[in-house]
Amino acid sequence: MGNLYDYFSAPDDPTALAAFGQGIEEAGLPLLRVKGIDPYVQLGRAESVLSGTPYDDVTSLPRFNRLLSPPEDESRWLVTLTDELRDALAAARPGGFTAVAEAWSRIEEFAGEFPSGEPAGFLAKLADLAAEARARTEPHRLYCLLSL
Repeated sequence: MGNLYDYFSAPDDPTALAAFGQGIEEAGLPLLRVKGIDPYVQLGRAESVLSGTPYDDVTSLPRFNRLLSPPEDESRWLVTLTDELRDALAAARPGGFTAVAEAWSRIEEFAGEFPSGEPAGFLAKLADLAAEARARTEPHRLYCLLSL
């Protein structure tokens, strides 16, 4: 069994951290569950392709995979995703992922096999989450809960 990744939105970091403790579904937050698409390298590379920003610049953004959960937990971690990723995903929908998904699916970290179905399908689902987060009266931010 591979790592599980719960991508979700929340209004702010304290709310996301509270959901980490009680459960994302129990907190009533929008959620996208996937296997095998990590927020650091794989989703960071998607953000780079989607935004046209070099990967090293993406990883230097202040909210790029910033750890929110207690560091002593060895099987679950809560990290932030960038607002730039949220906005790029929301702006690209609907249907703007074919070329991005094609380039992204060929990164070496996928070793020639995309782990969660079709790359464009995953990006479209994440874009739906991002668009919903951005459209709120008080925009939500994106997060990822990683579980071993």
